[in-house]
Amino acid sequence: MPDEGKYCPICGGVVPEGPGIRTILVDGKATGIDQLDRILGDVAALGLNQEEEIREELLRRVKAFNYVPTKKTAAYADALMAEYRRVSARRK
Repeated sequence: MPDEGKYCPICGGVVPEGPGIRTILVDGKATGIDQLDRILGDVAALGLNQEEEIREELLRRVKAFNYVPTKKTAAYADALMAEYRRVSARRK
């Protein structure tokens, strides 16, 4: 059987390593987010001004590539927004 990649034996999610996956802290725990740099850049390019709009768009796009537990949605949104701010500050 061909190698189909590395997946977490507990949740079935992608193991946080490899191209396109970057780790950020979500609720104090290192969490791999697939396509994070692409998502941050794409959302920044939208030119959204309202924080709530940015949070919703980040979360929507992250969910397209990653499993986000319902109970941790707010924690993911907080972590993504913090990373978005950090990256945006570096771009200025």
